[in-house]
Amino acid sequence: MMRNSVTDEQKLELFATLKHRFEKHMDRHKGLLWDEVEKKLQQNPNAVWSLSEMERTGGEPDVVAYDEDTDTYHFYDCVKESPKERRSVCYDREAREGRKKFPPENSAHEMAIEMGIEILDEEQYRYLQTFGEFDLKTSTWIATPDRIRKLNGALFCDRRYNTIFTYHNGADSYYGARGFRGVLKV
Repeated sequence: MMRNSVTDEQKLELFATLKHRFEKHMDRHKGLLWDEVEKKLQQNPNAVWSLSEMERTGGEPDVVAYDEDTDTYHFYDCVKESPKERRSVCYDREAREGRKKFPPENSAHEMAIEMGIEILDEEQYRYLQTFGEFDLKTSTWIATPDRIRKLNGALFCDRRYNTIFTYHNGADSYYGARGFRGVLKV
């Protein structure tokens, strides 16, 4: 089996999981139909593999938007806390390799690239929060502007006191309760 593929059995199981989540959370995608989403996925095996990786790592991906201009569905990680299998990572490869003591095994940026997804930016993170309360106990790295990253910083968000906060940290820092959320556009 190729790295970026899933078996027919895995695909059926993934589609059943995604359809169930889609139907359970209709507030995230009002006016959209699962059959149209599935049709689009059937035409894009790379996206199916990326979604399977999002699911495998605990992200619970779901459709939260449709862009008519580009004819794309946007899947976000909708798990309540940052995905368990994507925590304890620093921001990117440069930060990981520059860490003198106890570098983590991976970084948010590297993992996102490997999975074929993008890290949510601040606007996307705040949009996700309109569908519920996410990251009440964890935090999430977000896409960081180059001007901040060039100074060895990185941004992350969480929700506390019924408010979404954006913070900064050294890009080389990592914590057991900080991971990252992604977006896949199909």
